[in-house]
Amino acid sequence: MPQVRRYYLMISIFLLFGYTLKAQGKRPITADDLWAFKRLSGFTVSPDNRYGCFVVTDYNVKENKGNSDLYLIELATGKTKRLTTNVGSDNSPAWHPNSRTIAFISKREGDYAQLHQIDIDGGEASLITEMPMGAAAPKFFPDGKRIAFVSTILPAYENDFDGMKKNLKERKDSKMSAKVSENRFFRYWDTWLTDGYVPHLYSYHIETKERKDLTPGLNALVSSDGSLDYDISPDGQWITFTRNSSHPPYAQLNSDVFLFKVGEYASAVNITADNLDDDGGAVFSKDGKSLWYSRSFEKNHPDLSHVVRYDLTSKEHKVITDKMDRSFGSYTESDNKKDWYFVAEDMGRTSVYNYNTQNQKIEKIFTEGGMANMNVGADKLWFLRTSISSPAEIWEYNFKTKKAGAVTSFNKSLLDSLDFGKTESLTFKGADNDDVQMYVVYPPNFDPNKKYPLVHMIHGGPHGAFGDDWSYRWNAHAFAAPGYVVALINFHGSTGFGKSFMKSIVGAHGDKPFTDIMRGTDYLLQKYSFLDSTRMAASGGSYGGYLVNWIAGHTNRFKCLISHAGVYNLMGQFASDVTFDRVINYDGSPWAGRYEQINRWSPAFFAHNFSTPMLIIHGEKDYRVVVTQGIEIYGVLTGKGVPARLVYYPNENHWILQPQNSIYWNKEVRDWFARWLK
Repeated sequence: MPQVRRYYLMISIFLLFGYTLKAQGKRPITADDLWAFKRLSGFTVSPDNRYGCFVVTDYNVKENKGNSDLYLIELATGKTKRLTTNVGSDNSPAWHPNSRTIAFISKREGDYAQLHQIDIDGGEASLITEMPMGAAAPKFFPDGKRIAFVSTILPAYENDFDGMKKNLKERKDSKMSAKVSENRFFRYWDTWLTDGYVPHLYSYHIETKERKDLTPGLNALVSSDGSLDYDISPDGQWITFTRNSSHPPYAQLNSDVFLFKVGEYASAVNITADNLDDDGGAVFSKDGKSLWYSRSFEKNHPDLSHVVRYDLTSKEHKVITDKMDRSFGSYTESDNKKDWYFVAEDMGRTSVYNYNTQNQKIEKIFTEGGMANMNVGADKLWFLRTSISSPAEIWEYNFKTKKAGAVTSFNKSLLDSLDFGKTESLTFKGADNDDVQMYVVYPPNFDPNKKYPLVHMIHGGPHGAFGDDWSYRWNAHAFAAPGYVVALINFHGSTGFGKSFMKSIVGAHGDKPFTDIMRGTDYLLQKYSFLDSTRMAASGGSYGGYLVNWIAGHTNRFKCLISHAGVYNLMGQFASDVTFDRVINYDGSPWAGRYEQINRWSPAFFAHNFSTPMLIIHGEKDYRVVVTQGIEIYGVLTGKGVPARLVYYPNENHWILQPQNSIYWNKEVRDWFARWLK
């Protein structure tokens, strides 16, 4: 080939290649991108199955806050439109039986979010009623004339709202800040439970504007987070709700299902009093003949959540899923009144099961990534679906074609601009030679001929799991973006792999999960020559932070570690908000003198082995793993001379939720890896 022709050919190839790269225009994901996605939630389908209403939340990083609005989708065409444009939070949509009106919660004026409604054909939203401490969880009665909702009150003022408002103002203006308790359970997550607030259930008549307290006299700890879960019977005559049935000082908590006739709350009956573990989430069947609810059986033990049918006539409780080695998180009835659909974690993914009440058979019908807000139509299921590589969108599953697909694409433009590495699922032999599943996420522009650092992400719980779902906080693609191969191991104790696997770590939290991480690391190094064994890191939050702290005292094979809200001293976890299950999980309590057994699995007692640089992150308002855990291990590391860095958030809890704080969190994580894995 003549020299000139060869030259022009090379130039043409170069220009074509450059044009292709430019046309693709893809780049690695950043922390800022995580806050640019539109976040879908609260999806609910109209009674006539024609429309869906859902919440879309956008964030303004500069202002450090989000804005949520309601959207409408025509399910047959996929056409969407924005229903509300309020600068603030609109959420919790609830359909009127006429399928034309939607009630929702919105904070538009004042200190509290209130109950509003809007017509799907347009127009301005209108206030339904106002409560001293706002409203939540709206639900129309079947006749559409009344609407139920939950409102937090001060029981002493349940019949005197003016007095309640005055008392609330006095509390707000008071300079006295003491919190006082004699209860074992006195705070939860990031909130103190010492102010005496109690949720009540109310009804409001749309035409007469009459408001009624449906739970008068209720003055107890209803739930850990202050919510009240309830359902209304198809004839509008009965209400079921879930509440804690234990009493102060709350040595234990026990959620039970209650049933009462509207207007007769004083005669409410606890239908699950015989079960000492939690029951809840009760819903009426469409024919009004039964209640369906979830039940676990082993108090303070990790246990599966089963679906139970309660016959309202015979009073018989029938466990529907007792033969299933899965934990079922939701259950929804079809309009044909014979089929129910259950959702469960399943081997690192999510599966939907059909239960037919006539032949009483349970059949798995399909498996997807993460699923939420499932709605059942005549020939389709609709739900919010995520994957490791995509945030929530509305999907549908067609019963006839047995295929699932996306209905919305709110984040398509942003996703199309991002370069994600591939994701794969692997299985290896872990502790006890059991099969252990993991996900592996590759960096963008992966080249198998190069060497890459290996980064472990370790999930919390420990009874949780890495699924094929999206995370805005610990995002695997954001971790992989700088050029790392990321491993997400579902170690012993993880959920979705059966009860025995889940319970196998009780009393020895540092044992099998540590073995799984080590064997998983060995497996990957043996399988893939592109991994660099001299550049590896481990990171985790909550229990994942505990396991990182345990790793620090038991191996030096990692170049650096990251412990977010990690448990360091097991004895110190008796300062946690929830301590009921720690006696079993730690195989002992200090009041029983079981110090040796507790300390056996406490990272604090292996600090003499610490040598690996560690980044410690903790929030002051973290009541699950108290902030002293992070500060203590930081003090020990720096005292020993081990390189360590502390990132402390005075206004965050167990999770880093504010946009600017989250972006900075990701920067610290990325910088720490870059410092030690270069």
